Amino acid sequence: MIQTTSEIRQKFLNFFYTKGHLVVASSSLIPNNDQSLLFTNAGMVQFKEVFLGQERRNYKRATTAQRCIRTGGKHNDLEKVGYTTRHHTFFEMLGNFSFGDYFKKEAISYAWELLTSERWFNLPKERLWCTVYETDDESFKIWADYIGIPYERIIRIGNNNGNIYSSDNFWRMGDTGPCGPCTEIFYDREFDIDDSSPNIFQKDSDRYIEIWNIVFMQFNLQANGTIKPLPIKSVDTGMGLERITAVLQHVNSTYEIDLFVNLIKSIIKVIDVDNSTNKSLSVIADHIRCCSFLIADGVIPSNENRGYVLRRVIRRAVRHGRLLGTKEVFFYKLVAPLIYVMDSVGEYLKPQQVYIENILKKEEEQFDKTLERGLALLDEELANLKGNTLSGETIFRLYDTFGFPVDLTADVCRERNFKIDETGFREVMNRQRKRAREASCFNNPLVINISSVFKGYNCLSLHTTVQLLLINGQQVEKITVGQEATVFLVETPFYGASGGQLGDTGIFTNKNIEFNVIDTKKYGKAIGHIGIVKIGQLCLGDHLYVHVNKIRRKRISLNHSATHLLHSALRQVLGSHVVQKGSSINDKYLRFDFLHFHAMNPQEIRKVEDIVNLQIRRNLTVTSEIMDLSTAKKKGAMALFSEKYDQHVRVLKIGDFSIELCGGTHVRRTGDIGIFRIRSETSTSVDVRRIEAVTGEYALEEIHAQSQQLQEIAHLIKANRNNINKKTYELVNYIRLLEKELQLLREQRIKQEIKLLIKKTITVQNTKLLVSEFINVDLKTLRLLIDDLKNKFGSVIIVLATITKNKVLLIASVTQDLIDRINACELITSLAVQVDGKGGGRSDMAQASGTNTQALASALASVKEWVNTRL
Repeated sequence: MIQTTSEIRQKFLNFFYTKGHLVVASSSLIPNNDQSLLFTNAGMVQFKEVFLGQERRNYKRATTAQRCIRTGGKHNDLEKVGYTTRHHTFFEMLGNFSFGDYFKKEAISYAWELLTSERWFNLPKERLWCTVYETDDESFKIWADYIGIPYERIIRIGNNNGNIYSSDNFWRMGDTGPCGPCTEIFYDREFDIDDSSPNIFQKDSDRYIEIWNIVFMQFNLQANGTIKPLPIKSVDTGMGLERITAVLQHVNSTYEIDLFVNLIKSIIKVIDVDNSTNKSLSVIADHIRCCSFLIADGVIPSNENRGYVLRRVIRRAVRHGRLLGTKEVFFYKLVAPLIYVMDSVGEYLKPQQVYIENILKKEEEQFDKTLERGLALLDEELANLKGNTLSGETIFRLYDTFGFPVDLTADVCRERNFKIDETGFREVMNRQRKRAREASCFNNPLVINISSVFKGYNCLSLHTTVQLLLINGQQVEKITVGQEATVFLVETPFYGASGGQLGDTGIFTNKNIEFNVIDTKKYGKAIGHIGIVKIGQLCLGDHLYVHVNKIRRKRISLNHSATHLLHSALRQVLGSHVVQKGSSINDKYLRFDFLHFHAMNPQEIRKVEDIVNLQIRRNLTVTSEIMDLSTAKKKGAMALFSEKYDQHVRVLKIGDFSIELCGGTHVRRTGDIGIFRIRSETSTSVDVRRIEAVTGEYALEEIHAQSQQLQEIAHLIKANRNNINKKTYELVNYIRLLEKELQLLREQRIKQEIKLLIKKTITVQNTKLLVSEFINVDLKTLRLLIDDLKNKFGSVIIVLATITKNKVLLIASVTQDLIDRINACELITSLAVQVDGKGGGRSDMAQASGTNTQALASALASVKEWVNTRL
């Protein structure tokens, strides 16, 4: 039976759970306090400091299904997406980790058991090959002598071009950091082909697929190229969920696994395209995953850093939508189908679905305007062009400054009989990438060497001076109207996003200047204000009067203080095991993720809400104090999820109720919050729950909306506030009575139908076969019919079908004496394909659904021949 992507993910986690590993939730796509990485690109990122010996955890074995992004730097798959069978910008990395516990023998044994055991993935042993680092004799012997793989299927891989530690089998996180030799496992898709070529592991081979990399983390790579032993020997593994799913589902491309097949069907429906094999569909399917999860983790489109990557991916997806012929705004409509196909992982997106959709819709609409401007500029360039070749500099300027896609430039030029200088464009692009890497705000020495004094705890406006201006990571002396830039001030009241709290917005002014701040971020000790010049010209050294958006800041502060109250209330109600696993605090709502082992019941939710509101009514004083970290811990201050703290920390105390380490902004007294209301409590991953709540005016709106809804329900059932419960119970009981009567009628109908169905039975090679279609019958009734018919016949093959709500439902059943020849699951699968659906089940009972109602008659007619060829 084919396993779904979700089942494979869970089976991996279950396997390592049985081996004593703690199932750890996926961390954010934004690496916490790790400026060497733009995005989380591997499962080990959240454990980096554990490997380095800088952090200790209360477990030595862990397993994860980590969400990853690879769109830049060392790992950049963006340009390959849609044009290869297995590259993605967003993917899930399955991994198991040992922190000073087991090492090579156990890690290899676990991998082999999971891949080959009949209980788990059950892959044929003869199809598996492995590689080891050239000098790693220990791993070679484990594979050969302990596991039993023939020598010829164990390949030693040395250093690339003689460069030490640059081997495909010596894993490095980056230019510095944890590293070590690794062993990779490959799956041979065509093992019966006689091929003894030594180049079987050539890049982009479609025969030998790398499915798992096991890294023996034992060294720390220094900036000077030398390596030092790590404090403990550890194991870090990575297996792409999409890739192993393709292997287990017997398909040639990761875009053919169930997850992508279903997502691409949704894309086809949304944009109304009839070419299901078009590469653009794969691009869009990949990119909606990447963009949605990036936005959910707090990234918004911009012209810098992570925001720039997000914007680029969105625009690439939209461009491919236009290539498919759609002129309508479409990308945001794919969020809901994505949530559905991602199953349990999709739950992470649900609370922010509307927010994600709004961001994507706005960005696509903005890009449409960009296309218009870009086309106008391209027209002008072509009109003034001397010769017949558009220069690489011009192509790059259209792409980099206006976001105009290179492939669109090429299309327009081709239509008008012009050529483009692709080589020149690549040279300019490579120079820009090098400059961007060297001048990125995350590693830019100009930013690293400055600091900003934050004054925002005590004031929201002040006079200050510009100390640095950056555009796309490059220092400039001035910025003019319409330009987006990052401005660094000597002193600022603007809070830079951190600790889950969003950055401030606001405005910079003097008599000649207006600069609108759309976001504020922290870069080490510097605070960058991202925005656009609206009036005048902003220059280095300018004196400004800066104003934080007071209303927005106040709303954020209400939510941040309420988050602290919520944290303490949860620990009171649920227990001290509750630990914060993440948060998002903006001006409209707060989101709080925490460790807990099951869903909260309504009584617990109500109790938490009551406790928080009690502290609000107590009007507790909110105070802060700077002290050394050890003193703060002795005072019982809780640390926030994944935060890293300096020697001296800010301790926030709310009366006698809460004490935490926090650098965020807060109310002065809890009474300022007004009211607190929990909107939802959901699951995000294994043992991690999420509460979404509102405060102040938004909480009041929530209460009014629920009151209005109650009134509408009362009106519908002809009740009032005093008797609405009684009326509801009466309706429920009446419905139950009707359902019982309906069930009796169904049973009577079944008895009548069985008499008619017996007459429809035919004989195929001395075997009874019954194929019948019903009108608007539910699946439960079909199952009851099958059970009774099998009892009547004793030996029979049955296929029943119905069309309900424009959907085909099929069910097939085979008695035990026939399943060695006729498999119900294979039979139903053959029918499902014909009605544009899918199905599955057991060898004796299977069911399917489909959307092509017109094809049902021919599908049923094919059953006799299908059965005849197999008896």
